[in-house]
Amino acid sequence: MPDAPAIDWTAHTKSDGDVVEIRVPDSFTAMPRIDKFLTPFFPDASRTKIQRSIKKGHAKVNGADVKKSYPVEPGDRIVCRVIEKPPMEAVPQDLPLAVVYEDEDLLVVNKSAGRVVHPAPGHRDGTLVNALLHHVQGERMSKDTPEMSDTDVGLSVVNALPSRPDHPVIRPGIVHRLDKGTTGLLVVAKHDVAHRHLAKQFKAHTIDRQYVALVWGTPDPPEGTITGAIGRDPHHRTRMAVVDAEQGKPATTHYAVEEGLGDVSRVSFTLETGRTHQIRVHAAEAGHPVLADDTYGGAHIRYGRQGGKRRTFFDRLFDTLGRPALHAAHLGFTHPTTEERLSFDAPLPNDMQAVWARLCEVLV
Repeated sequence: MPDAPAIDWTAHTKSDGDVVEIRVPDSFTAMPRIDKFLTPFFPDASRTKIQRSIKKGHAKVNGADVKKSYPVEPGDRIVCRVIEKPPMEAVPQDLPLAVVYEDEDLLVVNKSAGRVVHPAPGHRDGTLVNALLHHVQGERMSKDTPEMSDTDVGLSVVNALPSRPDHPVIRPGIVHRLDKGTTGLLVVAKHDVAHRHLAKQFKAHTIDRQYVALVWGTPDPPEGTITGAIGRDPHHRTRMAVVDAEQGKPATTHYAVEEGLGDVSRVSFTLETGRTHQIRVHAAEAGHPVLADDTYGGAHIRYGRQGGKRRTFFDRLFDTLGRPALHAAHLGFTHPTTEERLSFDAPLPNDMQAVWARLCEVLV
């Protein structure tokens, strides 16, 4: 507590639920900022959360609102309420789920566009994991249930719970991920042994993963390899970028043009590594961002004329997609129990097919 051990703060503090009342004794001389002062009184809340509570008027000093920089003074009466969000959890939900393959060890699913893979801040339910738990008749999982086994959950529990307080995700069964807007194939482990076996294959780069994307322009040469370490964009923290080797993780993407229309092409991408947003970042770095990818510059005309009618045409295509035009079309791996090599293919989803057909009509 502040100014300890000189002051016994328990004698000056009252708690009622999530509300803490503090009477600052006359002997207190430190005069820290109120956000710093309050932090020890809310051990489960970050300083950022306390600052937000102050900004929203949930902290009063002598009955009045203050700023986070207010210096606490002797004799102050502080009443603060920090609203805690409910704990992150994954509960079974009856949601659409396209199962391509299933046995007692694993599932292969064809993820739909707009479906987040697992619960995380901002997406607490409605995820692929929620649908999977319902499918396997598994039980609810949260950080309050750390002793649950894969038998209880119905999915593997390897790395399923948050590894640190600032990364509160729940992801039973998830061996690898696809972005929210990306469609296509994903393998899910039903138990821990299968998860570890599959994870080793991903680490050894023996998993076959091929994607199909609609991109701006036509890459030249028509086949090649894009390399470049990927890390957090230093200027936009919600994006990834090609960065210096020491600031990111090495990444390699192979590509081949399937059909080129000049201003737009259909391209297959094969991953050698699996970094966050890898194809989207590498394609943009090569000057061929994925069509309709607003994050990496693909949601406006990058090649060809910029006239009004053409802008209207592409705006309609962007509306049809509503996401980056990227699809996980092929997945191959060794079965963790039988050692058989399995291979799966998923056709282009309807939205990408419709957009490509329209582009062929207009651009050819």
